[in-house]
Amino acid sequence: MPEWMLLLIAYLLGSIPSAIIVCKAMNLGDPRLNGSRNPGATNVMRLGGRQAALLTLLGDLSKGAAAILLAILVSAEPEVQGWTMLAAVCGHLFPFFSSLRGGKGVATTLGCTLLLSWPLALCQLLFWGLVFLLGRISSLASIATAAVTPLFCYLLIPHLLLPFAITAVLLVLRHSSNIRKLLAGREHRF
Repeated sequence: MPEWMLLLIAYLLGSIPSAIIVCKAMNLGDPRLNGSRNPGATNVMRLGGRQAALLTLLGDLSKGAAAILLAILVSAEPEVQGWTMLAAVCGHLFPFFSSLRGGKGVATTLGCTLLLSWPLALCQLLFWGLVFLLGRISSLASIATAAVTPLFCYLLIPHLLLPFAITAVLLVLRHSSNIRKLLAGREHRF
């Protein structure tokens, strides 16, 4: 399979709007118009509870994992697998199927990372959990984890540092409204 086709398929997989599908199936309304207006698991939990959030999280994890699994199945080089992750995450952030209005990309990135490097995914999960336990703020944990992921990547899989660093920058930028709320002391706590 040509690399461009793999990246296109990864982008389209990332574009599948898990939150919108779950919310429509559960009659919760469009998550882009309700709550925080973000089509992600945290907002879906506010709108429909834990079951809806879990289904959204699984959908977002799965589409990232599916993109990397495809790259592995077609024997793509490890570096190409890293760019496949970036394509899937860009699909989630700027989805073709949802007018380029996507989520924050955290779960999709984790789904990719689980197949690219489970030790890196474990570091991300542990760090996210630690920050969340200390602050009880999901967005803070996500921003902090994105910020330290390039360091973890450098230590564990340095050949994928560039796609992980670009992904981390995109995740932090996508959380800009959360950063403003954090600085103003108005971010939602759990």
